[in-house]
Amino acid sequence: MPSPAFPTEPTTLSLPGPAGALEAVVDPPEHGVAALPVVAIVCHPLSTDGGTMHNKVVTMAARALRELGIATVRFNFRSVGASQGEFDHGVGELDDLRAVAAWVREQRPHAALWLAGFSFGSYVALRGARELGADAVISIAPPVAGRGWDFGRIDLPEVPWLVVMGEADEIVEPQAVFDWIDALPRKPVLVRMPDTSHFFHRKLIDLRAAIQDSVRGWLPHA
Repeated sequence: MPSPAFPTEPTTLSLPGPAGALEAVVDPPEHGVAALPVVAIVCHPLSTDGGTMHNKVVTMAARALRELGIATVRFNFRSVGASQGEFDHGVGELDDLRAVAAWVREQRPHAALWLAGFSFGSYVALRGARELGADAVISIAPPVAGRGWDFGRIDLPEVPWLVVMGEADEIVEPQAVFDWIDALPRKPVLVRMPDTSHFFHRKLIDLRAAIQDSVRGWLPHA
């Protein structure tokens, strides 16, 4: 499968992946916002729990970045939507991210690469961050305990890194996340959102503000 060009308008496209085609959506910065030399890949939550690139937290995170001038790439991991292959417990999904990042690097070689993810997607993005040379990382509700994802073995990035965590998360234990961060030698920026559930019900606008306020200082000049 040939690699498509990086679009300048909102586009759904198919990218070559290690287990077959990967369905992706590329969106330029919001209309009227100066485009920055940054592309952010946003990874979705667990496929086996219904996670897709159209998840509301994923789409809001991408929107928050586009409103700052960043182009975004959302994609479906293998087995989701039109993406081929079978669920692979985070191993193959990291390969999927590698393939998408390679395409972004090929098409936008001079752009900074940001990686973001929600829940399981934050695990995949964080695992790939150092290897892929990410320039910034955003982790939303990272499932650090209880779901089988070993955050303790991740070679953590040494770049700007944001963690957003709801204090009323019913799926990811909030205190486990806070304890994990407290034990790290180099800590991310942490935004704790009170009265906020895992899926940020009625808090999506607050999530957008939290992301924008936290990363604005990381932006390059247009």
